[in-house]
Amino acid sequence: MASKAAVAAVDFTRIYSTLGLGKDTIAALQAFRKRHGDAQRLQSQYASQPTTVDLAHYRSVLKNKAIVDEAEKLLKEFKVVTYDVSAHVKAIETFEAKAVEKAQATAAQIDVELKELQATLANIEEARPFEDLTVEDVGNAHPRILEAVETMVQKGKWTVPGYKEKFGDLSLM
Repeated sequence: MASKAAVAAVDFTRIYSTLGLGKDTIAALQAFRKRHGDAQRLQSQYASQPTTVDLAHYRSVLKNKAIVDEAEKLLKEFKVVTYDVSAHVKAIETFEAKAVEKAQATAAQIDVELKELQATLANIEEARPFEDLTVEDVGNAHPRILEAVETMVQKGKWTVPGYKEKFGDLSLM
C-alpha cells in the first residue's frame, strides 16, 4: 500500500522537465510505466476472479456425470507451470543499470553546469557597476582596445569607422 501511495505522489512530468533527461530516457521510462500499469491492471483483474470450481453444482445440473468426473480428475492432476523468468529479470537489471548510469551522467553534468552558473553569478555580483569603470580598467580588461587606439593616434585617425553612420554627425559646423 505504501508503494502505491508513493507512486501516486511522484510527479513524473516535473521529473522529466527538471532533471533534463534525454529523449531516450524519458521514452524508456514512459514505456516502463505503461507496461507496469498494464501488468497491475491484469493482476487485479485476475485476482478478482474466483479460483474454485463448484463440481457439485455441475453434477446436479448435468445429466452426464462422467464428464464431471473427468473434469474433476483433470483439475486434481493439474500442475501449475513455472516459467524461467531469469531472462526477463536480467533484461530488467540491464535496463536499470543503463538508467542508473544515464542518471549519474546527467547528475554529473548538472553539477558541472551548476558550478559554472555559481561562478558566473559570483562574478556578476563582484563586478563593478558600469558607471564606476574607467578607461584604464577597460584597457586592462581588453588590451586590444588600447592597441587599436594607439594605432589610430599614430596614423592620425581621430574618428572611429562607422561612428557617423550609426550615431550621426554631432558637429555644429
